Amino acid sequence: MSMKINRLEIENVKRIKAVKLEPAQNGLTIIGGDNQQGKTSVLDSIAWALGGERYKPSQSTREGSMVPPNLHIVMNNGLVVERKGKNSALKVTDPNGQKAGQQLLNEFVEQLALDLPRFMEASGTEKAKVLLQIIGVGPQLAELEKEEKELYQERLYVGRTADQKEKFAKEQPYYPDVPRDLVSPSELIRQQQEILAKNGENQRKRDQAAQLRDSVKRAHEEVIRLSELLEAAKQKHLQLVKDLDIAETSAKDLADQSTEELEANISNIEEINRKVRANLDKEKAEDDAKEYRTKYDNLTKQLEETRDKKNELLTSAELPLPELSVKDGELIYKGQKWDNMSGAERLKVSTAIVRKLNPQCGFVLLDKLEQMDRKTLQEFGEWLEAEGLQAIATRVSTGDECSILISDGYSYDMDGNATVGTEENKPLKKEWKAGAF
Repeated sequence: MSMKINRLEIENVKRIKAVKLEPAQNGLTIIGGDNQQGKTSVLDSIAWALGGERYKPSQSTREGSMVPPNLHIVMNNGLVVERKGKNSALKVTDPNGQKAGQQLLNEFVEQLALDLPRFMEASGTEKAKVLLQIIGVGPQLAELEKEEKELYQERLYVGRTADQKEKFAKEQPYYPDVPRDLVSPSELIRQQQEILAKNGENQRKRDQAAQLRDSVKRAHEEVIRLSELLEAAKQKHLQLVKDLDIAETSAKDLADQSTEELEANISNIEEINRKVRANLDKEKAEDDAKEYRTKYDNLTKQLEETRDKKNELLTSAELPLPELSVKDGELIYKGQKWDNMSGAERLKVSTAIVRKLNPQCGFVLLDKLEQMDRKTLQEFGEWLEAEGLQAIATRVSTGDECSILISDGYSYDMDGNATVGTEENKPLKKEWKAGAF
């Protein structure tokens, strides 16, 4: 069972002289009245009575009163909470008559229920942390958000690199009419040397043939001149003729090869290789760009998977309100961040979260409900009733939306009758115009 307030009586606290109130168990109980009449003092008194010394007003005793504050609250389980006497000492009595203290109250009183503005004025990140603490997914969501951020940053870097490399690859020149591999100058020079060597051997053979011709001529002259050596000369002549025939036959079909093409290639090798290198650079740039684009696509997939896990985690969690979630470390309600929510939506979100923080605490204190129009007040009250939640609120109004009115420190019902006697124990009457602000 969640704890709620059945009845409260307050005397001599801040602006209050004497106030008695029995709030509705479920829904909205509005304390109305003009400014500076003691409405907020009622909420401050409840917070002090239930929340402890940290909520004690700096000037707790009503100005001009010689009687110390007196606070008396009865909870729906029969628990009685009192603060009275010179030191406003706390006295907590359970239904069995057993005495207790602040520790017992702390078990069911949610601090933010007593001080809702503290939650509402917190940063978006702090509000989100409170919600995640409630639904128990804070650590998992924090890990997923960290992973999402890292993946996003890495993908951003990879995407920019891919764009740069693609741009660089497009700007590189390409020469389709050059070899795929770099040309080796040593290989061309070796081929040139082989040809030159072969041509040199051909020339040597030609020179040898020319020498043999000269020898034949001299031999013939020697035959004429030296008749006595005719036989020897004939033999030698015949032999030389044979040698000449062989030499001329060998040299007849010889053809010299040109080195002009190789010489041109050697002279152009640097230009050829420059183009080959340019082609290789372009291909490398295109391969790099493809690699980074593939990596970018993979990171995009991982990023989407991480975001799906986050959504699944929040979707499966038991949230205080439908359409309430956390995105990028901030509260989101009906698709809007806190600064874009209406005042009524902020109150509803805050109340739901505070209720979820401690389900044993069945009430919440709300100050300054002027920001809600009549329709919104009604909808808010209906939601509170459906949630089984008790809200005690203040509003600058004397209209019929109020449950009780505060004037000059006293409480009145909506017919203008005092709900508690004066210090002289005489009832008070005051005329009120029902429905008027």
